[in-house]
Amino acid sequence: MSTDAAATGPRRTDRPLDEAGVATAVRRAAERGTRVRPTGAGARAPGPLVRTDDVLLDASALTGVVDVAEDTVRVRAGETIADLCATLAASGRALATVPDAPRATIAGATGLGMYGGEPAEGSLSDQVLAARLVDGLGRVREVTGPDLDAVRCGLGALGVLTAVQLRTVPLRRLRVHEEETRTAEMLADGVLTAHAWTECDVAVHTGQAVVRWAEPEDVVEAPAESPEGRGGYAGSWGRAVSRMASSWWASRSSRPPPHRWAPGTAGPPHEVLPDPQPWDPDLAEWAVPRAVLGTVLRELGAAVATRGHELRPVRVRLGPAESGLLHPASGRDTAYLRIRSRGPAEEPVRRLAGAVVEDAGGRPCWTTRHAWGPDELAVAYPGWAAFGEVRDRFDPGRLFTDPYLASVIGP
Repeated sequence: MSTDAAATGPRRTDRPLDEAGVATAVRRAAERGTRVRPTGAGARAPGPLVRTDDVLLDASALTGVVDVAEDTVRVRAGETIADLCATLAASGRALATVPDAPRATIAGATGLGMYGGEPAEGSLSDQVLAARLVDGLGRVREVTGPDLDAVRCGLGALGVLTAVQLRTVPLRRLRVHEEETRTAEMLADGVLTAHAWTECDVAVHTGQAVVRWAEPEDVVEAPAESPEGRGGYAGSWGRAVSRMASSWWASRSSRPPPHRWAPGTAGPPHEVLPDPQPWDPDLAEWAVPRAVLGTVLRELGAAVATRGHELRPVRVRLGPAESGLLHPASGRDTAYLRIRSRGPAEEPVRRLAGAVVEDAGGRPCWTTRHAWGPDELAVAYPGWAAFGEVRDRFDPGRLFTDPYLASVIGP
């Protein structure tokens, strides 16, 4: 089924109902000499990687869970994260990591490398054990082995995902917490690596932070020692931090982010962890080596303060090194930074922050806009050439490459 798109959108939108329909749509586009960009949410999907003025292939009808096994799930690529999590919960299972976008499809979340806040768990891309896709020749491929590291975070450049097999974990209810602290103390105490899930919002020009963490309800914390002995134990840190003064944010021009949860909130991960804030077109998201996180936050603060600016609170989460060739955490333990700005007036601050993060070895995340092209990315990603080799085999005619994607990863 297809519809005519608006003048500012795709020339055509195809909405196949099954994998055979995807293959037919791809072969038809190849015969007509048109380009295809896959998406799971149609023309309303955010981000330049899922926009085109040619053929948009909307795979949102490819929904449903095929099989829930002991520690894996096979799911069609158009299923949303929220619906998959609900199905898994009914079987006592859960995703190992839950990205912030519950309405994103599995294909979109894996293809763009969406991550959660679990410092010991990789992104949703990293949980992929096998993938099924339609390549640029209209052939269905079952992808395992070395090629899977290209497909894990493939940016829609290798084909149209139709199904994936993901690792799952036992479902456990999480109890969530949030407290105010100082950035230096948070980093020194190691709280960001001490819990099942963590994040913090940092006001880099003041050194203030709001830290949030979650633990399974069945985890019993050890008794707290004195405040002097809290470094290194997450449970005692959690209790000690509640004694900290709550007036730091109020005494500054910056206001703290609003509380995400009511005190005592608990529930399954997919219900309590995702950030409810909508997708922000002015968001910049970077992945830096975890070892330089403290340095980056200090340098961001110094850079904006020297120029008399303020940067909105920077969201920080951690993740392990991943094997995906184009995943921002490829090959290194990573700290993810979300840097927010509002409109043209804050663009200079955004560029300044980007320069600091780039100098620290940062890589732009694929979910947000950036100005990097093939030359910069080839230097940043050790697996760049290997990804190109897989791309040559999967899409030799560049059926899935529109002008924007070509400007990012090359023709």
